[in-house]
Amino acid sequence: MIILHNESFINRDEAKTDIEDRGYTFGDGVYEVVRVYNGEIFMLEEHLDRLQYSLGEIAIDYNVAEKKLGDLLSQLILKNDVVDGAIYLQITRAVSPRKHHYPENSVPQLYAYPLDLSTPEKEQKEGIQVTLREDLRWHRCDIKSLNLLYNIMVKQYAHQNGFYEALLYRNEEHVTEGSSSNFFGVKEGRVITHPANNYILNGITRIAVQRFCEELNIPFEEKVLSLKDLNTLDEAFITSTSAEVIPVVKIDEQEINGGQVGSVTKQLLEAFKNKVS
Repeated sequence: MIILHNESFINRDEAKTDIEDRGYTFGDGVYEVVRVYNGEIFMLEEHLDRLQYSLGEIAIDYNVAEKKLGDLLSQLILKNDVVDGAIYLQITRAVSPRKHHYPENSVPQLYAYPLDLSTPEKEQKEGIQVTLREDLRWHRCDIKSLNLLYNIMVKQYAHQNGFYEALLYRNEEHVTEGSSSNFFGVKEGRVITHPANNYILNGITRIAVQRFCEELNIPFEEKVLSLKDLNTLDEAFITSTSAEVIPVVKIDEQEINGGQVGSVTKQLLEAFKNKVS
C-alpha cells in the first residue's frame, strides 16, 4: 500500500507519526472519507469544500486548493490501483508539545490512504433495523472532527444488539442523525431530513439525495423530526459515503411500511446507482 504523507508518497511500512502529533494527543484534526467509483472520486469538490470548512472552523491553517489536494488524491488512487473503494484522509493541527493551547505557525500534517470498501447490496435490497440512542455529542457536529468517541459508543451498542445503525435524538422533539449517517423520513411522498446546521454533519450523499429529489420532482423538506413523527413515517432511509442509500424498515420494535422498502427510497437508490455507474 502507498500512502500520502503531506506531499510525499511512501510505502505503508515506511510511514511514521510523531507521538506528539496533536491528532493523537487531543484528536485535534479533521478528516474525510471519499468514495471511488471506476477510478474516480465521487463528488470530489463537495468533499474538498467540506474539508476546507472544517479546517477553517477549528483554525487549522491548511489551504486545500493551494496544496492541490485533489490532484494528490488522484495520484494516490493511481498508485494503489483503486477502481472501486475509498480514500481516508485526515489533517491534524501539528506536531507540538502536549499543551491545550497550540503554538503559532503550527505545521499541519496530512495523511491519506486507500480503504477496501464494498457496497452493502443486501442491506440496500432488504432494508435495515436501527435503534434509538440519546445524542450526547457536542453541539458542533457540522465539523468533521477526529473526535468520534460517542459515535463509536453508540455504533458499538447497535452492533452488539443486532442493529445496523444507531439513530440519535437530542430530546423527544429532536431527532438528529445516525452515528455515521444522515437520516431521512418520507411522509406522503415528501422526503424530510434534518436541516444542515450545527447538530448534524452535512453528508455528501445527503447533498446528492437533495439534488436527486430536485431532478425527480420529489418534494424535499429540511425539518426537525420528533420521536412521535418516526411512528407515522411511510418510509425511511439513511445515507453516507460508505452506505450510499440504505432503506430503514424498522426502528427498534416499530416497523416502517410493514417492514418493506418504500417506493420513494427505491427511486432515490436507483438514481444514485445510475449516477455512479
